[in-house]
Amino acid sequence: MKLSKVIALSTTIWLTQSAVGAANDEWKIDPLHTKAGFTVRHMMVSNVHGEFAKVTGTAHYDGQSLSDSGVSAVIDTASIDTSEPQRDQHLKSPDFFDAAKYPTITFKSTKVETDADGFKIAGDLTMHGVTKPVTLTAEALPPPIKDPHGFLRTGTEAKTKINRKDFGLAFDKVMDNGGALVGDDVDITIEVELIQKPATADSKSTL
Repeated sequence: MKLSKVIALSTTIWLTQSAVGAANDEWKIDPLHTKAGFTVRHMMVSNVHGEFAKVTGTAHYDGQSLSDSGVSAVIDTASIDTSEPQRDQHLKSPDFFDAAKYPTITFKSTKVETDADGFKIAGDLTMHGVTKPVTLTAEALPPPIKDPHGFLRTGTEAKTKINRKDFGLAFDKVMDNGGALVGDDVDITIEVELIQKPATADSKSTL
């Protein structure tokens, strides 16, 4: 059996066992160890990398089937960071994300399935007031570990690609050579750490 299939199978087993044995089947996204990154072409010659630093949400495992599992996430639009303050302010403006009018970006899954290398997570992405279906490709989850406070932790990396203009982010300028100032396609990478507090965890700790 291929290693990828072994990982996927073991992941399914521990998800089932963990959800059945836990006091609840809800995992929280740890905002201190989670970020949503993106990459977009700049002037058709290089890439601009950025991230949204504030991500919250929950993941749900029913203990029976991954097809009944799900995830819901909320991103703070104003937490965008491309390492250039002036560019960040422009991205927050009505030309792009219009953070004052649309303070959050949300994702809510509609279907979760295993594949040879991990998971496919289909869901609705809402950004700039527009909701579109997207599919995230996620790595197989490793078995959960227990941190010093008794919390269970696991994590994964998920990726997808969108066309920003599908979500109303249509600002652009055509350069003298006919190329676009900003590319349409945006690669998205979400690095997420999930955390669960069992009944035996340190009561002084918080999620």
